[in-house]
Amino acid sequence: MCAPSLDSIVKILIDYRPALHERTGVGEHIHHLAEALTARSQSEPDVSVTLFSSSWRHRLPSDAIAGAKIVDRHIPVRCLNWFWHRVQWPSIESVVGKFDVAHSPHPLSMPSRHAAHFVTIHDLDFLAHPDHVSAEIRRDYPKLVERDAARADRVIVPSRYTASIVQTQLKIPTDRIVICSNGAPLWAPRHVPIYDGHVLFVGSIEPRKNIKTLLGAYRALLSRRAHSPDLVLAGHVPRTARDMLGALDSSPLDRKVRVLGYVSPLERYELYRNASMLVMPSLDEGFGLPALEAMTVGVPVIVSTRGALPEVVADAGLIVEPDDENAIQKAMARILDDRFYVNAAVARGLLRARSYDWGRSAHTLFTAYADALRERRG
Repeated sequence: MCAPSLDSIVKILIDYRPALHERTGVGEHIHHLAEALTARSQSEPDVSVTLFSSSWRHRLPSDAIAGAKIVDRHIPVRCLNWFWHRVQWPSIESVVGKFDVAHSPHPLSMPSRHAAHFVTIHDLDFLAHPDHVSAEIRRDYPKLVERDAARADRVIVPSRYTASIVQTQLKIPTDRIVICSNGAPLWAPRHVPIYDGHVLFVGSIEPRKNIKTLLGAYRALLSRRAHSPDLVLAGHVPRTARDMLGALDSSPLDRKVRVLGYVSPLERYELYRNASMLVMPSLDEGFGLPALEAMTVGVPVIVSTRGALPEVVADAGLIVEPDDENAIQKAMARILDDRFYVNAAVARGLLRARSYDWGRSAHTLFTAYADALRERRG
C-alpha cells in the first residue's frame, strides 16, 4: 500500500518525549507509530520524519528509530511544557526549525507559526473521573485540552470509543478526528497455553486501573482455590499508590501478590509468556494495549465493560463489570479450570491480534497529514 504523495517536500516533527524513558502506553504508541511512519517514508523521498526530545537527564539515542532524524535539546521537560502549554512559547521554529507537521502524542500541542497541528487524545478520563487526577490537572487540563483540540488540524485517537467521546465532549467534528489504532507487537506467540502460570496485570498503578477491586477479586479467588497462582502487578507505581500496595505487607495476600514496578518491553514479553491470563478491570481505557499484547502472545484475557476494551478484545476474551468482584473472581476461576475455554480463547485472541497493524495505522496517519496540508495550501 503506497502512502499518498504530496507535491513538495514534507517535514514531519514528532514529539518523542513520552517514549524517551520507561515507556508506558503513550510511549509505546508514539514509538511504534513513529517507527512505522519512518519506515513508510523511506519510499517517499520527499518526506522526512524527525523525532524531538528535550530532557535534563535523559538523552535520545541517535539510532532510536532507523531512518529518523533526531533533535535532542537539553531542556527540562516540565519547564518546556509549562511555557509551551500555558504561554504557547517558544515556537518549534525557534527551538528546532521549520516543519510542515507538528505532531504531539498527547492532547496539548507544540506551538508553531507554520506547521499543521496534530494532537493525540488517548482518553478523557480526567473529565469522566476528575477524582482520579491531581488538583492541578483538574484545574488547568480541561481548558487547555479543549483549546488545543479546537485549534488542531486533526485529532488522533486510538479507538472508535475515544473518537466518540472526543466528538461529544470536546465538540470536535468527525472529519477532524482520525483513528490510528495501536498495532500488535512483533512477538512470537507461545506454542501451548500455560494453564497454571501467574495471573497478570500490566499497567500503571493508578485509580482508573481499578487495582483495589482486582485485589478483592483475587482474595475471593484464594478463598475458593487456595493454591491459585500468584498475582503479578507490572507497571509504574506512583507515590499515590504506595500506601495501598504497602498494606499488602501485613495482609494475607503478602506472599501471593508480587509488585514489580516498571518493566521493560522484553521483561513484559516474558511475563506474558509465563502467564495463565491477563486481567484488566479498568474503569476507563482509550485502547487497552496490554490486552492486545496478551492476545498476541496467546494469553487469555479478562477485561472490563468500560472504555475501548470490549472494542479491542471483541469475542476473544471474558468481559466483566469492573465493580463486580465476584464476576472477576469467577472469570479468573474459569480460565484456571476450563482448558477447553482457554484453548478456544487463545485461538480467537491470536486471530484478533492480527487485525491490528502499525503499518496500516502509519498509512492512515500519513494520509491525515497529507489531507491537512492540502487543506492549508488550498
